[in-house]
Amino acid sequence: MSSIYSDAPPPTPETRHTLAIIVDNEPGVLARIAGLFSGRGYNIESLTVSETQHEAHLSRITIVTAGTHAVIQQIKAQLSRLVPVHRVTDLTVEGAAVERELVLLKVAGQGDERVEALRLAQAFGARTADATLTSFVFELTGTSEEVERFISVMADCGLVEVSRTGIAALSRGAEPL
Repeated sequence: MSSIYSDAPPPTPETRHTLAIIVDNEPGVLARIAGLFSGRGYNIESLTVSETQHEAHLSRITIVTAGTHAVIQQIKAQLSRLVPVHRVTDLTVEGAAVERELVLLKVAGQGDERVEALRLAQAFGARTADATLTSFVFELTGTSEEVERFISVMADCGLVEVSRTGIAALSRGAEPL
């Protein structure tokens, strides 16, 4: 006896996409973009925003999201229709992009824990941003995978608090966005 599901097509895989969006730097733009995602049930894994062209009052929003090919196409089309949006680029489709994330990580401890935290931070290439007699704040810039590994390793050394920036990304090559 065959299952009623045997003729169903296999599920379409979700893939992670990094979108770079150039927008007018004006109040409410970020809320409109975030509202587009939340209103349609799309998840934002990472979000960074900063003015990049001061004279032109333009900001760059970098959003990391995941979805099927159809969902990503729908997100890009809906973003492109928003009035303050000048350009939407899918850096994942454009080719290899350079992606980095900054993490600040607070570790508390004394004695051997403190020595081990310093040793591990040095092994990862993290910089000591602050130090007291009972704690450190380490700064690390790297890929999301490197940041995740650093957080995981430091969990055993008295990890107290983590703050991450989210992904900043640029396409490779000489061409601008």
